[in-house]
Amino acid sequence: MSEIQERIPQHRHCVNCGKAFTGPGQYCSDQCKEAAGREVKGKLKKLAGIWLAIVVATIALVLLVR
Repeated sequence: MSEIQERIPQHRHCVNCGKAFTGPGQYCSDQCKEAAGREVKGKLKKLAGIWLAIVVATIALVLLVR
């Protein structure tokens, strides 16, 4: 078992696609880094929309109860 582990070179896995790679950083390429950035921006926009909807609904409920 230790012989098999010695033959596998040290590597990392890309945070975005999971592909094994050697070198610095968390991403295997600039394309993966950009894709991950776009995905995060999309999730942040969705979260901001949800928070805005919650605030608007809360204000509407307060005004309706009065």
